[in-house]
Amino acid sequence: MTERDAAADQTTGSTPPASYAAAGVDIDAGERAVELISPHAKRASRPEVLGGLGGFSGLFALKGNYREPVLAAASDGVGTKLAIAQAIDKHDTVGRDLVAMCVDDLVVCGAEPLFLQDYIAVGKVVPETVAEIVAGIADGCVDAGCALLGGETAEHPGLMQDNHYDLSATAVGVVEADDVLTPDRVRAGDVVIAMGSSGLHSNGYSLARKVLLEWGHMDLRGHVEEFGCTLGEELLEPTRIYARDCLALIAEADVRTFAHITGGGLAENLARVIPQGLVAELERNTWTPAPIFALIAQRGRVEQLEMERTFNMGVGMVAVVAPEDTDRAQAVLTARHVDNWVLGTIKRAADPKSTEARHRVSLVGEHPRF
Repeated sequence: MTERDAAADQTTGSTPPASYAAAGVDIDAGERAVELISPHAKRASRPEVLGGLGGFSGLFALKGNYREPVLAAASDGVGTKLAIAQAIDKHDTVGRDLVAMCVDDLVVCGAEPLFLQDYIAVGKVVPETVAEIVAGIADGCVDAGCALLGGETAEHPGLMQDNHYDLSATAVGVVEADDVLTPDRVRAGDVVIAMGSSGLHSNGYSLARKVLLEWGHMDLRGHVEEFGCTLGEELLEPTRIYARDCLALIAEADVRTFAHITGGGLAENLARVIPQGLVAELERNTWTPAPIFALIAQRGRVEQLEMERTFNMGVGMVAVVAPEDTDRAQAVLTARHVDNWVLGTIKRAADPKSTEARHRVSLVGEHPRF
């Protein structure tokens, strides 16, 4: 035996054979995760779903007496709110957030959510954690009335830490072509109705974490009297899913349009659905933002404009309705247990030729007790 043969034999004897598992991808754990999430996928379904879990693609038969159906699609994630879930090892609520961020965008144009597909990227597959996430996604789909049509779980060793994951999803909905809600439906004199948020929803967490955790050294597991729960529980309060509420509103009232209040805040998101020549004048004195917003503003000395550009400030969805349907619209929302109030009105712009979106929403006055 030559010296080279001996060295090769010694190396072979001391080094285990390469495998996918040794490289960090556990196929068995992935299969176990699929077993655990199957019941959740089954309960988040609709009659139009064809086949079951495990195919290379999800199949959905577009049934119904549609005249000219238009498909709408929306993709989103949960952002750095996931850092809170991972820090306290609670993963069910962020699944609901994922659904909300997608379907609440869909319904803005009047589309009914049909199905959603998720993508879960993990450093290391822990089947129970994946199942907890998907349980929340299924809960959200049930609330939104859409099917969980499948998804993907991808293990990324070396790219992500073992206990880290990221979420994204795409939701698809349908609306009749002549029922699509667009800015050109909005008229001067229309009324702006606010729908209360359930907290921060899924935006602004980079600032919230910086102020409360990094600068303020607050304990996520510590009880906060103003919240009536721990800081972590407050920060993980799921994003409200408004899809069915908005669809019910469309069925009962003359809705001109909606605006989902996410990153950019109330003014920037509402401006997206206000046409040139009009302005939405909103009154801050019509509501008091929840204590979580005051805590962030005070602890971080965050200026009002920065707060309003970063957070929803207590308004998760806005409906613009015909003035004669204001009472009816509010009655529908109240019956569905959605906190709501008249936020303002649509007026003619002082400069109707201005094309700048930032001039299409005006927030006036001050919040009471904030």
